[in-house]
Order: sequence, then structure tokens, then C-alpha cells
Amino acid sequence: MNKVNFNKLMLEEMKNNSGKKLLLHSCCAPCSTACIERLKEHFDLTVFYYNPNIDTEAEFSLRAEEQERYCKTEGVNCIVDDYDKNAFLQTIKGLETEFEGGKRCEKCFYLRLKQTALISKELGYDYFATTLTVSPLKNATLINKIGKEIEKEVGVKYLPTDFKKDNGYLRSIQLSKEYELYRQDYCGCEFSKKQKGV
Repeated sequence: MNKVNFNKLMLEEMKNNSGKKLLLHSCCAPCSTACIERLKEHFDLTVFYYNPNIDTEAEFSLRAEEQERYCKTEGVNCIVDDYDKNAFLQTIKGLETEFEGGKRCEKCFYLRLKQTALISKELGYDYFATTLTVSPLKNATLINKIGKEIEKEVGVKYLPTDFKKDNGYLRSIQLSKEYELYRQDYCGCEFSKKQKGV
């Protein structure tokens, strides 16, 4: 079975739909860097920081501030949604002991992408996408599958991505250093933090 080249699909969409409005879900500023660099010349881009999975409000706010700071330097609009940890805890209930990358993460991806799609529809965006695929620790096939499912549910087109391709992850590290962005050492939720021993 041939593996889907999500990066190629993204490039085709970019070529054929230049200037369309895209709402890009971002987990944090460092992950957004290389994604914004690739997308901003092709789309009318807005970054959407929605991460109720973050373990504390202080951490959420720190990441949000860094996201806004980076977007400002790039001339990209940024929307920060409210911190609503209960939404995350309800979504992953019963999966607290799952290991990183398992069913808990799948539910978390769905929660964040669904909210991105709903806001996209509400504000009249043509596409929604996520920075999550820039990480080599995240399952791009799963994330894109969830995105396509939500596209059907909500009625806003999902942009397939695999931002780690073409040295995307390496570029995100380079840009993070260049802009002196805060780089956290865990994904975000209290369960991933505990498993990592941070």
C-alpha cells in the first residue's frame, strides 16, 4: 500500500488556491515558524492558538504570548482562544493513563482541529490546517485523517500537510533560535509532562 504524500497534496492546493483564506491551528510559536514561512505567501493566513490541553493557565499564557509575538514579527494575524482545560479533560476522560501518541492524543487532535474548523466556518475561511504535523513525534497520517473527517462534518476544506517534510522541523528549530522563542520540553498536557518526567 502506497503512503500518501501529504506534502505534495499541500503544494498542489497552494498552487491552485493562492490567496484563499486559511486558519492555521498552532500548538505553539516554535512549531508555527516553518509552517507560517511556507504558507504566508500563498494564503491569506491567520494563526489560531487553541490549546485547552496545556497543563496550566500560566503555561498556556506564556505560549500564547510567544505565538502573538512571533505572528507580529511576520505580519500575520493571530487569534488566541480562551483557556478551557475542562473541554480537554472531558474529551480525554478514561484515557489519562494512555501513553503519548495513543488514543488520548487522537482525541486531543480531534478537539483542537474541530474547534479550528468551527471558527473557520464562523469567520468565513476557505481552509483550516494545523502545525501539528511539523513534529517528528506526531503521526501526520492520523492528523490528516482527522482533518478530512472534520472537513466532512463541518463543511470547511482541510489543507493536508506534513510540515516536517523538506526539513520543516529543522527549519522550525533554526527560526526558533533566531527569534529567541520559548521552546517547551513537553507537548502540553499534564499527562505527557508526567510521562516525560519534566
